[in-house]
Amino acid sequence: MPLRIIFMGTPEFAVPTLAALAEAGHEIVAVYTQPPRPGGRRGLDLQKSPVHQAAELLGAPVFTPVNFKDPADRRSFREFNADVAVVVAYGLLLPEEILSGTRHGCYNGHASLLPRWRGAAPIQRAIMAGDSETGIMVMKMDKGLDTGPVALTERVAIGETMTAGELHDKLMHVGAGLMKEAMVKLEAGDLTLTPQPEEGVVYAAKITKDETRIDFSKPAREVHNHIRGLSPFPGAWFELEVAGRVERTKVLGSELAEGTGAPGTVLDEALTIACGEGAVRPTRLQRAGGKVLPTAEFLRGTPVPAGSRVA
Repeated sequence: MPLRIIFMGTPEFAVPTLAALAEAGHEIVAVYTQPPRPGGRRGLDLQKSPVHQAAELLGAPVFTPVNFKDPADRRSFREFNADVAVVVAYGLLLPEEILSGTRHGCYNGHASLLPRWRGAAPIQRAIMAGDSETGIMVMKMDKGLDTGPVALTERVAIGETMTAGELHDKLMHVGAGLMKEAMVKLEAGDLTLTPQPEEGVVYAAKITKDETRIDFSKPAREVHNHIRGLSPFPGAWFELEVAGRVERTKVLGSELAEGTGAPGTVLDEALTIACGEGAVRPTRLQRAGGKVLPTAEFLRGTPVPAGSRVA
């Protein structure tokens, strides 16, 4: 029989999983997501989350508690008499009453190979660290931060130039398929749980603004990983003098290049930039308020001669 599922998620990353569970014939008895936030061009309009919008298209009831401190919110969750809660990038820590508030508990789709990269930013941190592989894991949630036992795993290679945005898009579809498989096994009573190893725990801290500036004193590969790990958001950047004023320029793609020089020195007309070891060449750039452009097109409008310095 189809499962009665409470779905909990917020960003675009969670939408394919919600859609896959609905398409599989499960009953989505409720969807929990973050409350509408200010958005739009001027940030004045309240915008529903991607999951909220997707749930409305499915005709599923949507709930947006700020947290679960209100006993009424915890009680209404339990009263759905759901078989299971599926959680994908919800954005709230769940109290014990919610974790145990369905017949089978809560299952989370997490974008890393646990216990590596527990926490808020596993996709970005994996790329920034130069990992060659990541994946999706379906785990049963407990009170810890991504510490629960693992049910299913699917590994995904990280290409040399793959950005966080590209990996995000790949993983969200892999995750949808894996969670769909997990629910089939759960329904059949055939879902095996394996405790996470105690070794290899690494935490994926939330990305902060003060780590987005590019440090060209680091080796080229580290700079390259930093750039692609922060692309497209929030974007790694350097300062460039344009028309007599200094402005930030985001680098949303890069490749390793040959060349040596003082860190931050532009080595040629293709915008190859020297690093502490080796060099990188941006492939896509964006001036403040401008469009994302391939480097050649960017340079036609904003020439950066060899010998210039960026920082």
